[in-house]
Amino acid sequence: MTDTPNPIQVQKFLGGIDYPASKDTIVSTAEGNGADENVLTALKNIPDQEYDAPTAVSAAISES
Repeated sequence: MTDTPNPIQVQKFLGGIDYPASKDTIVSTAEGNGADENVLTALKNIPDQEYDAPTAVSAAISES
């Protein structure tokens, strides 16, 4: 099992994203910004919903 990435690691790959954002937008933005596999796996495991802020994404990662 991989380690959960910290919020700073995740947010550096989500630069430029407009919130609210869907899970698909978040994952594709991270991929486009060169996120590593650990970050992408964490993002792919968050619930499929709209996220209204970076903190909501971080909270979803820590809960999944």
